[in-house]
Amino acid sequence: MKKIKVLCVDDSALIRSVMTEIINSQPDMTVVGTAADPLQARDLIKVTNPDVLTLDVEMPRMDGLEFLEKLMRLRPMPVVMVSSLTERGSEIALRALELGAIDFVTKPRLGVRDGLMQYTELIAGKIRTAAAARLLPGRHGAAAKGAADGNPQEPLLRSPLLSTEKLIIIGASTGGTEAIREVLLPLPPDAPGVLIAQHMPAGFTRSFAQRLNGLCRITVKEAEHGERVLPGYAYIAPGGFHLSLARSGANYVAQLDQEPPVNRHRPSIDVLFDSAARHAGKNAIGMILTGMGKDGAEGLLRMKQAGAYTFAQDEASCVVFGMPREAIALGAVDDVAPLGEMGRRVLAHLRTFGERANRV
Repeated sequence: MKKIKVLCVDDSALIRSVMTEIINSQPDMTVVGTAADPLQARDLIKVTNPDVLTLDVEMPRMDGLEFLEKLMRLRPMPVVMVSSLTERGSEIALRALELGAIDFVTKPRLGVRDGLMQYTELIAGKIRTAAAARLLPGRHGAAAKGAADGNPQEPLLRSPLLSTEKLIIIGASTGGTEAIREVLLPLPPDAPGVLIAQHMPAGFTRSFAQRLNGLCRITVKEAEHGERVLPGYAYIAPGGFHLSLARSGANYVAQLDQEPPVNRHRPSIDVLFDSAARHAGKNAIGMILTGMGKDGAEGLLRMKQAGAYTFAQDEASCVVFGMPREAIALGAVDDVAPLGEMGRRVLAHLRTFGERANRV
């Protein structure tokens, strides 16, 4: 079996040693080199031709983000970032994903060696995912795009009742931060409420929501327990919490809990999709985006069986096609669409729904 070749870049000798120990303990991967800064890494890349790079952020001689930007432009390759779990770290990690990194690992702030060793399976899993991921060209330019796909002057659903009844339910994992942004950008201010489960650890989802809120015409925020789900808002499941949809009288409300992980994830996409099937039925639109594994596939099927219209991101535009592939194989998907088309197709479906309802 051909092993995944990994190059580890970190200014800490301890981190380099622990990462080497973790990676070399796996039967399907090996460390082909370590570098204390990006300039050393640049030379080692030419010699070792790694399959995956693990990259620290704060390093001497060149910042990790600056190196990542140059790397993705000149010699694109799968990168897993290594970042401390701080507010600044979450902003940096999100910026790294915009620039083209596949995923990130959070460094423990105390007991670094023991903490990282506890992450062995997580780190190995992220490296495997990165090695299998599709590198999408031009991802680092996406943040500059405007939300020009919709006409902000044209109401999406002319009846306020329709806009409060309809919901958009989204699930995503690896590659999902950029995919979610592409879906939300075209949505006009009167779009139905959006609920999102993105596999992301605690401490990162608030920065993710704030970042999207500054780009989108709708309001994007972390979901809060018990709050009403309103049109023109997108609610992101906080890291470490399941997000569910519930009813309170005539209103939709968001519910959060810390029940055990489902499909090894909390938030779990299946938990969100199952709740949408129960409480929204045909008034929901379900979307499963890029990600490894099968979380969300069965939940999307239950949404479709309850009358929802369902979308899956197509293989060519996915960083990882795992979750959409599973959903398609189950027969859970009405429409398979490229990422760049998904927002437009959702809007078209909503307008068609609104026109039919207005004729009635």
